[in-house]
Amino acid sequence: MLILLDSADLEALRAIIPGHPIDGVTTNPTIISRSCAAKKEIPGLLRRIRSLLGGDGMLHIQVTAASADGMVAEAETIKEQFGRDVYLKVPVTPEGIKAIMMLAQNGARVTATAVFTPQQALVAAKAGADFVAPYINRLDDLVVDGSKVVREIKQVFTQYSLKTRVLAASFRNIEQVHRVCLAGADAVTISPELYWKMLFHPLTERSVEQFARDWDALPEEEEPK
Repeated sequence: MLILLDSADLEALRAIIPGHPIDGVTTNPTIISRSCAAKKEIPGLLRRIRSLLGGDGMLHIQVTAASADGMVAEAETIKEQFGRDVYLKVPVTPEGIKAIMMLAQNGARVTATAVFTPQQALVAAKAGADFVAPYINRLDDLVVDGSKVVREIKQVFTQYSLKTRVLAASFRNIEQVHRVCLAGADAVTISPELYWKMLFHPLTERSVEQFARDWDALPEEEEPK
């Protein structure tokens, strides 16, 4: 199971990376817009995130063009700026599928994003995507069990021996993360806030407080009898 942070907030990322077992960072235009006042700031922000991750961490960057040719051209620019090992996020539109095929044929790493059905995931996997990213909370909002969609995608991939991995995205709470883990997701990308919530439990806090009280109550030397 891979754990990625879905954020471009440098302060929030620095509070977690590199002291925690984080495998990478995912970004999209909406997330980046929250951390940049203008488009000219984006390259510098992404370079700082890349530096923070070091050599082993994955960085997922989304293309914004509408046409397949535009997506491919944008992807080439991204690779030139941030390294050929970045993951290029491409939406599963008809033009996006064309772009995924072209990029995969050229050896690029691709994450198919904005996935909502197993059929979209299947087509993206056959096109050559390394990851597919189903949006869990948005599915749940439509009264569709996002974890069930993950389970069905994994079943289809296993049945047809597809190597594409499932990167579950778009979470509102820890219960959703728990459900997709049980459904067999290969990876999750979550906000820094949710990451901290994954570690919190009131009984853990109480246990640590009790340990501290008991330790402090113990005298330095044995008291004379």
